[in-house]
Amino acid sequence: MAVKLFRGAFPSPRHLLAAAAPHVISGPTPPHVLYQPKKLSFWLNNQYGDCVTAEEAFAKACHDPEILISDAEVKKWAQQHKVLNGANLTDVLDAMTTKGFQQGGRTYDDGPHTAVDWTTPAILQNAIAHGPVKIGVAADQLEKAVPNPPHSGWFATEFKRDTNEDHCVSLCGYGSFAWLASELGVKVPKNLDGTTPGYGLFTWDSIGIIDQPSMVAITHEAWLRNPVTIVH
Repeated sequence: MAVKLFRGAFPSPRHLLAAAAPHVISGPTPPHVLYQPKKLSFWLNNQYGDCVTAEEAFAKACHDPEILISDAEVKKWAQQHKVLNGANLTDVLDAMTTKGFQQGGRTYDDGPHTAVDWTTPAILQNAIAHGPVKIGVAADQLEKAVPNPPHSGWFATEFKRDTNEDHCVSLCGYGSFAWLASELGVKVPKNLDGTTPGYGLFTWDSIGIIDQPSMVAITHEAWLRNPVTIVH
């Protein structure tokens, strides 16, 4: 049965993006990384345009040990911050540093965020080595690549440049197509080269694999929270 896939991101003001502190390479960059929580969810992005908040819940699930934020808390938080149907990425990132998800008597905040140069693999991969990177994208081509209903292990290639930023997703890993596919329990399609560098991408209750040119073609901003999660 087909599932309605909502978007809901609004572009962040360009002057804020340009003025943001940039991520600089720090610490080791492993040859490959994938954050793959055992439990995924839409976090209500199949009902509302809360993709920016849903990505925050996904990032918390990437914590060790995993933190599963409930749909009820996602909705409550998004309503309180007026981001249930659309949000600037930076507004949510700012709010999450001091007023994060509250669940089970604890608060789950974000650490401070820095802007990531998504066009330079060495910088982006080093950022992902610190934790999932939140990105704003144009979703038309992405929506066609994700199965409906969604399930992990899809591939996204040959995307064209799209300037319409309208969705928020998470870059949650990197490595060759073959390595990422193995981690996700799927095989690389016969028409694709397993040695192709790729990124793990979370959206709509699934993690897929996107190649570097396609990711760059649809991405308009990228942010690293460091640390990704602070537990109080």
